[in-house]
Amino acid sequence: MKMSKQLLLANRAWSAELTDEDADFFSRQTRPQFLWIGCSDSRISPEQKTQSLPGLMFIHNNIANLVHHDDLNLLSVLQYAVDVLGVPNIVICGHHGCGGIHGVLNGGVSGPVDTWLENAREVARVHADELEAVPEGASRVDRLVEMNVRDQLIHLARTHTVQAAFASGRELTLHGWVYDIRDGLLKPLMEIDRSTRLDEVGRPDTVLV
Repeated sequence: MKMSKQLLLANRAWSAELTDEDADFFSRQTRPQFLWIGCSDSRISPEQKTQSLPGLMFIHNNIANLVHHDDLNLLSVLQYAVDVLGVPNIVICGHHGCGGIHGVLNGGVSGPVDTWLENAREVARVHADELEAVPEGASRVDRLVEMNVRDQLIHLARTHTVQAAFASGRELTLHGWVYDIRDGLLKPLMEIDRSTRLDEVGRPDTVLV
């Protein structure tokens, strides 16, 4: 059987299971509590790993979970999530062994991906002193994964949408997490809210050990 047919059959089974338990499941309106900004890696499924039902998360994925100041896709998702849906939480989630971050450190990328990763290369340059003290290989990749989450969270906090929400007194919290593929656990790294002084945010302790 083709994989596409298997996906469609699995979807039918999933839909039937949910409606058997609750006939109104798909007609009920919900308000998301999270905007999730994660990596496009096929192993990273936020709803699956948190056992969240549809409606809890508004989701945006891109390679290496980056926040580009000129990325209209992400910025429009952010604006809609914060200004229209009123989400109280935004998560930026990196992950162990990220291929994009590996490419930043070790090369082997070209074309649009190479251009896209310039944001993460800047993270590596800013934190070069710490990264060079970490042995080459998986440990260095993982530390850059963590530093990337830190810096992207600060980029996010400086966007017009988030700054406006903070200025209005909105209860909005930005969470920096990393997902450890080795044990399936989400590991909190840091948080930012309207009281955080962004220029004073330090480097978080490593959690990918």
